[in-house]
Amino acid sequence: MINSELEKTAVKTSVVTITMNTALTLFKLFAGIFGASYALISDAVHSASDVFSTVIVLIGVKISGKSADKKHPFGHERFECVAAIILSVVLLITGAGIGYTGVMSLITGAYNDFSEPKVIALVAAAISIVVKEAMFWYTIIAAKKVNSSALKADAWHHRSDALSSIGSLIGVIGGMCGVPILDSIACLVICLFIIKAAIQIFFDAIKKMTDESCDEKTQNEISEFIKSCDGVINLDSLMTRLFGNRIYVIAEIACVPDLPLYKAHEIAENVHEGIEKQFPLVKHVTVHVNPYIKTEIEESENNEKTSAK
Repeated sequence: MINSELEKTAVKTSVVTITMNTALTLFKLFAGIFGASYALISDAVHSASDVFSTVIVLIGVKISGKSADKKHPFGHERFECVAAIILSVVLLITGAGIGYTGVMSLITGAYNDFSEPKVIALVAAAISIVVKEAMFWYTIIAAKKVNSSALKADAWHHRSDALSSIGSLIGVIGGMCGVPILDSIACLVICLFIIKAAIQIFFDAIKKMTDESCDEKTQNEISEFIKSCDGVINLDSLMTRLFGNRIYVIAEIACVPDLPLYKAHEIAENVHEGIEKQFPLVKHVTVHVNPYIKTEIEESENNEKTSAK
């Protein structure tokens, strides 16, 4: 259910963004050539790279949605994290490339060789910022909806393109005003934003691949739910781990010691099915039943009540 929703959302989002990126790349390339803006031509190449990143997302999500098999009995969800890691590296290289271009331009004074850009370049840069920012929000909302690291990484790739377009816009305005150095300075600032996003995406994906527990809020909610189930006297232990965008739960519950086996099994099954129903992101639940043993304090309190009677 979750995997099919993830795949459906990813495909729909990817088709929209690939179409928009292709149209935007061609428009910026045209405007860059005829508007005499080197910055805009470079930005068009950046937009073209977004098509590649979205294809990686589709491949990662497709593989992660495959059912468990003999070689992967726990499923393929972690392949989506692999796609996110690849995208974070692409994003890091993109940011470093923009920063390198800015540094070299400042060192060599190459910004002085830029021709004065035309109005079409200014219009194209402004349109690119609006479109890419809209694509960022469209993709990030979809990513949060299905808890997808790969879609989140792709969203930030769109944001990096929007930031790159801001640099292009600053460069075009600077060129028109006779201050072309603004383009190189903007590249350095944009570089830092992109690299920061790449690092965050990378560690988010790594977290989901190293059996880290789920967030404290979700863990507490699962704990309270188990304690509220009929037949559960105590929750002896609870462990969770992230597996891609899904959660594995291992719980030990305490029940009345002299329960028939079928009854203890029934209680465990109710807890198991209840967790999966209550928490859609939970993929698998293991419930172990322990006999409830009273603590010394409880025994003492019970004896006191008996004596009082």
